[in-house]
Amino acid sequence: MSGPTPDPLLEALRACVGAAYVLAPDAPAAELEPFERDWRGRQRGRARAVVRPGSTAQVAAVVRACAAAGAPIVPQGGNTGLVLGGVPDPSGTEVLLCTRRLNRIRALDVANHSLTLEAGCVLQTAQQAAAEAGLWLPLSLASEGSCTIGGNLATNAGGTQVLRFGNARDLCLGLEVVCPDGAIWHGLSGLRKDNTGYDLRHLYIGSEGTLGIITAATLKLQPQPAAQGCAWVGVPSLPAALELLALAQRTLGPGLSGFELMGQLALQLVAQHLPALRPPLWPDWPYCVLIELSESADSETQMQARLQSLLQSALQQGCAGDAVLAESLAQAQRLWHVRESIPLAQAQEGLNAKHDISLPISRIPAFCAEAEALLAQTLPGARLVNFGHLGDGNLHFNVQCPAGADAAAFLRLHEARINALVFDCVQRHGGSISAEHGIGTLRAATLPRYKDVQALTLMRQIKQALDPQGLLNPGRVLARPLPDNPPP
Repeated sequence: MSGPTPDPLLEALRACVGAAYVLAPDAPAAELEPFERDWRGRQRGRARAVVRPGSTAQVAAVVRACAAAGAPIVPQGGNTGLVLGGVPDPSGTEVLLCTRRLNRIRALDVANHSLTLEAGCVLQTAQQAAAEAGLWLPLSLASEGSCTIGGNLATNAGGTQVLRFGNARDLCLGLEVVCPDGAIWHGLSGLRKDNTGYDLRHLYIGSEGTLGIITAATLKLQPQPAAQGCAWVGVPSLPAALELLALAQRTLGPGLSGFELMGQLALQLVAQHLPALRPPLWPDWPYCVLIELSESADSETQMQARLQSLLQSALQQGCAGDAVLAESLAQAQRLWHVRESIPLAQAQEGLNAKHDISLPISRIPAFCAEAEALLAQTLPGARLVNFGHLGDGNLHFNVQCPAGADAAAFLRLHEARINALVFDCVQRHGGSISAEHGIGTLRAATLPRYKDVQALTLMRQIKQALDPQGLLNPGRVLARPLPDNPPP
């Protein structure tokens, strides 16, 4: 009696990277699950194979083998994404290409303030390498201990320093990319000016692995701040938070590097699930704000004086009700830890409908008032967990089920309605349905409702031009086209 027919692609992949770095579909579930299940636990896919190349040449060989076999490829870094863009679908036809073995730092140019490293490097490792050279990589995310540089760039990650330094896109000087046919684009420039044609890196940054596989990058570094400090402020309303932001921008100028908003329920979940963190002020104010000042010239004493001056003015003007000023780096880190622990606390509370949205900053109070009222009217008892990067207009406007309800059942019944309510409101206020998480498969079918028709046409033309076989992360960002003659 003959066994199952061997998959020739598996043998080709083993030849590319070595048998030890290829997991077949019949591998133990415990080995496959970290690659096939998304971070939020919302989807468990099934890969035709999980392949872990250790060099750019091996990535190119894998891509060529998959192209020859007509096999789609799903690139994956740290698997910390939130929109199902880096896990395989349930079909068992997609090859998952994990970049985590591409983890070398290739060069650190102190004079050029640049760092060249491979896509599988963990963000925290990159931060540490810059710090050891007396420099600073100002990309900071809650998942920085596990997310990778390639994933950060493929999704154009944001984080807490966007207000001053921009998204991951703004920190990238050059890329190395494996194209859908296995060719390698060697674009690891450390140049800040290069006006010799189309800026190809911007096609790949934010494309979520649908146009090419990022294998290395050159990132822009900054001088280490001479002094950093932060303040935690209770504010009476969202309009007051915007007044405080304007005051901080006038008072602190370009040194203002963080301005984070946290709603009362978000902090309540931290206090409930992570009581050791003890978030300050939250029971007394509907919102709290975390303000960070980073200076390359001021002394610690000067910086503290500037923050104290800001807080005194804010209290006098009524846009702040109470405040805590961190008196040491350790205290500042504890305050940031509270802010960055909100997603973990929310996950421990249970499944939720996440919305990573951006709005003109001036429209945020009106949007929140309208959306909150609609949610209360449509789904009484649903809880709003609202927090995010107010300084750059990015809110994580998440909806949790009513207290004591079955979260999974609540989402099955109501998530589509919640999403439509929130996204329609975002559109009315001139915003975007994705600020920093991306589209993945979770939002691919929704995107056409909110994206300009001509923009979608151009995006499809770019995809067709660069990936004519449609093998790189199919169905992510751009939904798969419907068949011409669908079955009855």
